[in-house]
Amino acid sequence: MANKEEKTLVIVESPAKSKTIGKILGSNYLIKASMGHVRDLASKGLGFDIENNFKPTFEVIPEKKKVITELNKIAKTVDRIYLASDPDREGEAIAWHVKECLKFPQDKIFRIVFNEITPNAIKEAVANYHQIDMLKVEAQKTRQILDKLVGFKISPILWDTMKNYKLSAGRVQSVALKMICEREDEIEAFVPVEYWSIDAILTKLKAEFKAELSRVIKGEKDEKLEIHNEDEIKEILKNLENAKYVVSKITPRDTQRKPQPPFITSTLQREASSKLGYGVSKTMQIAQKLYEGIDLGEGSVGLITYMRTDSTRISDDATAAAKEYIVNNFGNEYYPEKPNVYAKKKQNTQDAHEAIRPSYVEKTPESIKKYLTIEQYKLYKLIWDRFMASQMTNAKVKNLTVDITANKYIFKMGSSKVVFDGFSKIYRDDEDEAISQKFPDLKVGDELELKELLPEQHFTQPPARFSEASLVKQLEEYGIGRPSTYAPIITKIQQRNYVEKIDNKSLKPTPLGRAVCKQLNENFVDIMDYKFTAKMEASLDDIAEDKQDSIKFLNGFWKPFSITLAAASKNMKRVDIETDKTCPNCGKPMVVKLSRYGKQFLACSGYPECKTALPMDGQAQKVEIPEDEPTDKKCEKCGGDMVIKTGPYGKYYQCLNDKCKKRFSIVESSGVKCPECEKAGRDGEMVKRKSRYGTFFWGCSKYPDCSFALWAEPNGEKCPDCGSLLVKKYLKRGNKIQCSSKTCKYSRDMDEE
Repeated sequence: MANKEEKTLVIVESPAKSKTIGKILGSNYLIKASMGHVRDLASKGLGFDIENNFKPTFEVIPEKKKVITELNKIAKTVDRIYLASDPDREGEAIAWHVKECLKFPQDKIFRIVFNEITPNAIKEAVANYHQIDMLKVEAQKTRQILDKLVGFKISPILWDTMKNYKLSAGRVQSVALKMICEREDEIEAFVPVEYWSIDAILTKLKAEFKAELSRVIKGEKDEKLEIHNEDEIKEILKNLENAKYVVSKITPRDTQRKPQPPFITSTLQREASSKLGYGVSKTMQIAQKLYEGIDLGEGSVGLITYMRTDSTRISDDATAAAKEYIVNNFGNEYYPEKPNVYAKKKQNTQDAHEAIRPSYVEKTPESIKKYLTIEQYKLYKLIWDRFMASQMTNAKVKNLTVDITANKYIFKMGSSKVVFDGFSKIYRDDEDEAISQKFPDLKVGDELELKELLPEQHFTQPPARFSEASLVKQLEEYGIGRPSTYAPIITKIQQRNYVEKIDNKSLKPTPLGRAVCKQLNENFVDIMDYKFTAKMEASLDDIAEDKQDSIKFLNGFWKPFSITLAAASKNMKRVDIETDKTCPNCGKPMVVKLSRYGKQFLACSGYPECKTALPMDGQAQKVEIPEDEPTDKKCEKCGGDMVIKTGPYGKYYQCLNDKCKKRFSIVESSGVKCPECEKAGRDGEMVKRKSRYGTFFWGCSKYPDCSFALWAEPNGEKCPDCGSLLVKKYLKRGNKIQCSSKTCKYSRDMDEE
C-alpha cells in the first residue's frame, strides 16, 4: 500500500464507481473517473500490419483526447497511479491503453483489481497492487485484430453483392444471426402433427378430481398410449363404455429439490428475462449501477459483485456471512451440514471471478428499497434471493402417483406436497409454481365414479423463436462468446436490422438478415461454423493463460481465410432481398432496396417494367402510381425539359433527356427571410433541406454563401425578448412557439392557426 505521505491517483471507469471508492479510501487518494476505452486500432486501413506479424497501431479516440490531457495534468500532482478498470480481459486492456497514454514514470503505475466495491475488497486490492497482466492484454488485442480482420474483409464483399453500404459481418454476431435464421427455417418447415388426449373427471365422497389416460395394457405388460386421430379416440371411448374405474396402484415417493447455484452472467440474464421481462442489455445496465454503487443516504455503496462472470464460485467470507444470516433469521434447520459448493469448472469457463452475489448480505432488498428505483430493487432482490437460497438446505417434497385402471386402460394422476420448504422459503423457481391438485385419501381397490370423459384434439407446435435470454443460453452451450460479449452481440444484430424483436420478446430475422446469413453460409463456411467459432474463443482463453502464441494463432487463421476471401469475392453473386409481400400492381415479389440516403424501402422485382415502391411498413393494397407532372422548369445541367415524379420519399424533379436524367429535389420554402441575409442585404429565405443522415432541417437558400440553419421550422415571427427567429416545436407536453436562440427561454403555447 502507498505510504501515508504519498498522494495516489486512482483511475476508474465511471463517476458512480469513483464516489464509492473515494468514500472508502479517503483523502490521501485522488479518484478520477472516465477511464473507459481511450485508444483503438488506427481508423485508417485495418489498423495493423498483416505482413509484419499483425503489428497493431493504436490511436487515441478523438473524444478521449481531452480526458488524456486532464489525466496527465493531474498526474503531475501525485506520486503513484493505480489503474482500477473492470477485472476482466477487456478491463486489463483498458488499463494498459491508459498507461501507454500517461506521461508518468511507468514503474509507478500499477494495476488493482477487485470483484466487489466494499471496504475490505478495495483495501485488499490497494494492498496487493501489481503489474498489468500482459497475457490478458495480448488476448484482448488478438480478439480485436481477429474481429476487425473478419468484419473489415467480409463487409465490402457484402456491399458489392447486396448494394448496401451499411452491411457488416461481425465474427460472433454472424453466428448468432445464423442461430436465429436456422430456428426460423425450422419454424417455416414445421408440419403440425395431430394427437389426442383423454381426461377422466372422477369423484369420490363428493370430491372431484382429474386423471389423464396414460397407458394401455397389452398382455401382461402395459405400454405408453399414443392417440393419433379421431378414429382412435372413438374406438377408445367405445371400449370404455360401462368400464369400472378402480385404483390399481399407489406410489408414494419422497424427493428433495436442490437449490439453484448463485447467478452467473447468462443465468442472471435468463432469469431477469423470465421473471422481470428485462432484455439482456437492460439487465446488464441495471446490474452495472448496482455494482458501481448506489447512494444509500450515507454515501455511495456497491451492492453486488462484478456482474460479468461465468463462475459459480463464492468466497469464504460470503459463505460465512450467508450462514450467519440464515441461521439467525430462519434457524439451523435451514442451513446444510456442509456449505453448498457449485464451483465445478466447465469447459470454456474462465472462472476468473466469483458468482454474482450481494456484497453485503445484511443489506436486504426491503431494507434499502427506498434508495433504489423500481427496476434496481427488482434486480437486486432477484440476485439477493438467489444467492441466499443457494446456501440453504434442500426442499423436501412428498409425491404421490395414483394409477386408475378402466378395462385395459390406465389413467394417472399425481400430487406433491412440500413437507419442508428449505431454500424455497426465499426463492421460488418455475418448478415451484406447478399447481398440484388435491384428492381424497385413496387405497388400492377403491372404485371411483366417472363423471365425464373429456377427449381433446391437439397439434404439435413448432419450436419457439429465440428470446434474448434463450439465445444467450444457446451461445453459452456452444461455447460462443463470453459474459462480457452476450449483450453487445444481441444489440448489434438488432441495430444492423438483421433481427427484429416481435411481441417485445421473440427474435425474428428480417429479410435483410436472412439474405446476409445466406451469403455468409454459402461463402464463409468456417466463419459460420459453431464449433470453429467456439474453438477460436477457446484459443483466446489459451493466449490469456500463456498456452498459445498470439501470432501463430492469427497466422493460422489468416492463411485459409484469405483464400476463402478471394473465392468469395470472385464467386459471390448479387442477391435481391426478397420479402413475403407481393406487388399490389403486378403481383411480383417485392424486394428491399436502399435509397441514396441509406433508408430501406420496398420495390417491385419487376422494375423497370413496374416501378411500384412502398415504405418498409407499407401494406400491399392496390396503389395508384402517380402520373408525371409537366413543368416549365428546365434542367440546370443540360437544359432539357423537367417533370415532377413521385418516389417512395416524396416528389422530385427529373430531366426527360435520356442521356441526362438528372434529378433535383423540390425545395419547400417557409416564406421566412433568412436573418443573416437580411442583415447583409441579400434575399435569402429559409427552405427545407435534408442532411446527409436523412434528417430534415431549415437552411438558407443562399447556401453555401450563407450557412444559417435551424432544426425546427420558423414561423416568421421574431422573439420579443431577444429578436431571434421563433420556431415551431411539437412536444409531448404540448405544441409550442419557442425562441431559436439557445440562450433565450422565451416560449408560448402554439396558436391554433
